[in-house]
Amino acid sequence: MHTADYDKALYYTYRSEWDHLLILMVRTKDDLLSKKIEQFLHAYNFEKDYTVVQKRLNALLRYIDHALDVYEQEPTLTMEYN
Repeated sequence: MHTADYDKALYYTYRSEWDHLLILMVRTKDDLLSKKIEQFLHAYNFEKDYTVVQKRLNALLRYIDHALDVYEQEPTLTMEYN
């Protein structure tokens, strides 16, 4: 998995480019990233309680951070076994 999807998700979220984030949600091969984006966009558009929107945004950002950490550790783990 390339980090480009995660970088794009961070960029689009930071810039509030929801249309691009929606397109990324459809195109990414990472199902969990897609689900987190879907949940955030749904809360952003339809939720009246701002704390729910904030929770969904934090969940999306936490997942992106976690995925990038795992990706950074992955090449070193595979190199050790070779």
